[in-house]
Amino acid sequence: MQRITIQISQIQETKILLTPQQQHYLLRVLRLQDGDKFIAMDGMGKWWLTHLKGETGEILELLEVKTELPVSITLMVALPKGNGFDDVVRCCTELGVSCIVPVLSDRTLINPSPQKLERWRRIAAEAAEQSERAFVPTILEPVAFSTAVNASAANQRYICEARGNYPHLTKVLNNLSGENIDEIVIATGPEGGWTDKEIEMAIKAKFQPVSLGCRILRAVTAPIVALSLITAACEA
Repeated sequence: MQRITIQISQIQETKILLTPQQQHYLLRVLRLQDGDKFIAMDGMGKWWLTHLKGETGEILELLEVKTELPVSITLMVALPKGNGFDDVVRCCTELGVSCIVPVLSDRTLINPSPQKLERWRRIAAEAAEQSERAFVPTILEPVAFSTAVNASAANQRYICEARGNYPHLTKVLNNLSGENIDEIVIATGPEGGWTDKEIEMAIKAKFQPVSLGCRILRAVTAPIVALSLITAACEA
């Protein structure tokens, strides 16, 4: 069944006031007819079974959703060049990330415009709809690496580093088995990796360096691998 993300302000009693864009999508793209059902989601945990009635949606019932991970995962990603961050946002939303922090590291090659942030948030909403997420991940504004690592308050904080003799992320996660963990923060680096200064700064901020394996992963691949490993550990 098709899903659309709505704002809570669109709900008026048992009706959903559809925007012109949503009307176009439902009526012209999906070719729904009056009475056809779809799911409206607010991106904050609630789904409603709805049917189309003219240019509005009529709520039939509140649905119970159980698609979220038991752990909140914040991903700090040093922005890759080009449009690679689009893929990071899309894939990591599908994998269950809660929050994505675009990071400007010493080796970051781009300075994204406000339009990029709007695009990433739109991609996250679309990916959440497609993967049947209850929540749309929060995509924060890009921040400096130092700001990102020093702002974290989670008990479990990791920074992925391809060079150096660090424990594999899976081993670290296995050691946490049985512990009551509600939030994990993990950072992945840019093309060329983190600088020594950044690793030292992260360790000082209580981040544990971890490895994702013996191979050197692309800046776009590393966050997807890290999220996949955490997801597998959480849902095993």
